[in-house]
Parts: sequence; C-alpha cells; structure tokens
Amino acid sequence: MTTPDKVIRFLSQEECRALLEEVKVARVAVVVNGVPQVVPVNHVVLDGDVVFRTGSGTKLAAALLQAPVSVEVDKVDEEAMTGWSVLVSGRASVVTDPAVLTRLDGLDLVTWAPGPRDDVVRVQVETISGRAVERA
Repeated sequence: MTTPDKVIRFLSQEECRALLEEVKVARVAVVVNGVPQVVPVNHVVLDGDVVFRTGSGTKLAAALLQAPVSVEVDKVDEEAMTGWSVLVSGRASVVTDPAVLTRLDGLDLVTWAPGPRDDVVRVQVETISGRAVERA
C-alpha cells in the first residue's frame, strides 16, 4: 500500500552533510567473512568525515584494514510516515594523530554503550547521498 500524498525527494550533498551532523546515532555497515553486519554508533563529523569511538571488534578490525564501510543516519516520524536518510560510504581508518584526537575532545563524542571505547575510527567520506519521504 502506498500513500499518494507523499513524495520522495533526493537530497543535495549540502543537505546530506547538514543532516549527518543533526543526529548523534549512526549505523555502521561492515563486511565480516562475506556477511554484512550493521551496528549502531554515536558519531560526530570532523572536517566532513564521520568519526566514532569503538572497542575491539568488527569496526576496529575494519579500520585497521582500512576497509570500505558505509554509515547511515536517519530521522523518521512514524505517525506522519515521513523522514529522511543519508548514506555515506568510504574507507575506515584508526585515528592516531594527537592533534586530531585533541580536536575531538571538544566535539562531544560520547558513547552510549558501556565499556572501554578507547579507539577512534574515521570514515573518510567518498560518496554521500540521501533522500526524504515528504508530504506532497
């Protein structure tokens, strides 16, 4: 069933970049043994790239290999059946530069998950796209 009073609008890169900064939770997709896995992270945007803290596991392994990953953010209004999503793809890497780590301290990069999250991963944005479902 579709709702005729809605339209899909493709978002500009500028809109996508602004929306990427609007929310605190993203989902990171990595491939593990040929199987995609998607996990939530708390993120910030630094110089246009997505940055998040992590502990040991799949996200850190991907970053150590500088593997390609995707990051998705969205916001939905279930009652109005509207919303938007932004998808970023790029290579993950571990942040080790002390100057960058110091800059991140001022960006409110807080994780909700318990436990140590001592490593910082940066996803260099290679592609970004988005779309919104809106009232016509």
